[in-house]
Amino acid sequence: MSILVKNLTKIYGEQKAIDSISFEVKKGEIVGFLGPNGAGKSTTMKILTCYLPQTEGLAKVCDFDTREQEQEVKRRIGYLPESNPLYKEMYVKEYLHYVAKVYQLANPMQRVAEMIGITGLTQEQNKKIHQLSKGYKQRVGIAQAIIHNPDVLILDEPTSGLDPNQLVEIRKLIKDIGNEKTVLLSTHIMQEVEAMCERVIIINRGTIVADDSTSQLKSNSNNQTIICIEFAEKVNIEELKSVKGVKKVEKEGNEYKVYSQDKTIDVRQELFNKAVASQWTIVSMKQETRDLEAVFKELTQKTNK
Repeated sequence: MSILVKNLTKIYGEQKAIDSISFEVKKGEIVGFLGPNGAGKSTTMKILTCYLPQTEGLAKVCDFDTREQEQEVKRRIGYLPESNPLYKEMYVKEYLHYVAKVYQLANPMQRVAEMIGITGLTQEQNKKIHQLSKGYKQRVGIAQAIIHNPDVLILDEPTSGLDPNQLVEIRKLIKDIGNEKTVLLSTHIMQEVEAMCERVIIINRGTIVADDSTSQLKSNSNNQTIICIEFAEKVNIEELKSVKGVKKVEKEGNEYKVYSQDKTIDVRQELFNKAVASQWTIVSMKQETRDLEAVFKELTQKTNK
């Protein structure tokens, strides 16, 4: 198991930042670790990377205990924190050589050249880091995180500040890394999670509220289907509510959102029959597809009430 977290708790004074959370991540998985601000994401990542001790519970990386075997954990983990601390007065190539020496790599020059190529820093390698755009600074951060070829990569907001072209390139890089390594990825950009991660862990107020594949989360988060239907004429909303299998109806402009009583019930045929009987003209009818952002809002808002 690449990452093992069991009953992990962190308390600051009288406040629990994380409250007895447990999860596992296997080799080759790219897992999205999501949550609102202050939910406990960064605290968990800092414990896994040995920057912060837990109050209670167990955290292991590649079978090494973060509390008892800190140096072994650090050898096997690459970390890009949200703040992305860099030595900004150093040149890009100079900085990566420095990191390679810290890790005592056998062929530092060769490895630096590989990292510069992989992360798309060829044109920027002879610039000082403070001269780079935010996107290129993120690339330098990712390069330093993977330069020692770690087994586990922990990325906190890795795509922050990247333009659309850079997003595609960094997304491909992370997915390529995930073919052989374990990646735990935190981000607020839900489209990136859907593009890169097959599994998602959602934490809120220090507790895990969901841990499943992205497809299952979107499927199971709401026990109903939503049909968006538009008519050519004004219709009586109460008549729509009376259709068999309909739980509620909401009007949004010229469109009506029809919620089924159960996700196993397909109300489209019943709605069509009602339209024919009432001589309504259907302009459009489609089933609403729930994205990960909608699921995230539902789970975190529900637990915040």
